[in-house]
Amino acid sequence: MNERRAAILFLLPALTVILLFFLLPVCASLLLSLTDFDLYALADIHNIRLIAFRNYSELLGNPLFWKALVNTLYFTVVGGPLTVIVALATALLVNTRVARWKPLFRTIYFAPVVTTIVAVAVVWKYLYHPRFGLLNRGLELIGIGPIDWLGDPKWAMPAIILLAVWKNFGYTMIIFVAALQAVPEELYEAARIDGANPLQQFRHVTLPMLSPTFVFVGIITAIGYLQFFPEPYVMTRGGPVNSTLSVVMLMYEQGFKWWNMGYAAAVAFILFLFIAAATIVQLKAQRSAR
Repeated sequence: MNERRAAILFLLPALTVILLFFLLPVCASLLLSLTDFDLYALADIHNIRLIAFRNYSELLGNPLFWKALVNTLYFTVVGGPLTVIVALATALLVNTRVARWKPLFRTIYFAPVVTTIVAVAVVWKYLYHPRFGLLNRGLELIGIGPIDWLGDPKWAMPAIILLAVWKNFGYTMIIFVAALQAVPEELYEAARIDGANPLQQFRHVTLPMLSPTFVFVGIITAIGYLQFFPEPYVMTRGGPVNSTLSVVMLMYEQGFKWWNMGYAAAVAFILFLFIAAATIVQLKAQRSAR
């Protein structure tokens, strides 16, 4: 009984913080999504009306929402795995025995993670400039004409994905480095004794041992990429022709540009359902792979 009371006392501060700053705001947002809370309600709270699920029905019937959802899924499905692949490849290079100055390279690769995303997006916007950008100058050297990276609907999202991969792979790389260092060396020695080459060691030793890490980085990467907002907001404002409009950006515009707070709350909860579904799918995939 004393141990249970002590456990409750230790957990109480954290649970109180979670209740005040997470559960209560989530419940308030859910209630908000069932109302027509807007600019008029800010002036007089009596103007709020309970409209049940009308926001959700209007949202699901809005072609702009489906466009934003497709863009968000495109960004996540392409950018997420690409980030994990680049992070794993970099972690393998940094963790190899022949690599020198490992702390220096880990610091260099991790530096973009702690850089302000708005500042990075502004710099990359100039790199993507159709006439004076460094990328197009490099393409000219190999005989390729300039590309309107952020002005062409075909190239705008790949350009933002490239920025996101560069910005985020360092964090995942550090996690992979820690996981690689935890793999027992005896497993590699046994594999080499059995005649396994480096590729076979990677396939049959490294990848199985990294399975829990893949689940973790897959979940956090998917959650982060489903909420992408500052990159298109700074670089394209959702354009051209809504080709980089994200769900979070749509929520921001509805809530803080048009002051349709109830509608914006409904957008947030639809996004929450997609994030929860992506997490559950990855957890079930990991369990079935065991």
